[in-house]
Amino acid sequence: MPYVNIRITRDGATAEQKAALIKGVTELLRDTLGKNPATTVVTIDEVDTDNWGIGGESVTARRKAGK
Repeated sequence: MPYVNIRITRDGATAEQKAALIKGVTELLRDTLGKNPATTVVTIDEVDTDNWGIGGESVTARRKAGK
């Protein structure tokens, strides 16, 4: 049973985009590794940009600085 966890920032992915991610990852595992879609689990965690850091800065601060 494959388990895939996708983490994205909580700032704009629509329900339709998240559904497409779930479907696409499930199909990729089926097509590439022969995994059964019925037993494939995909979760999406949305993280506030204040709680996601890159290079010592939060994504919120990086975006404000235009990085």
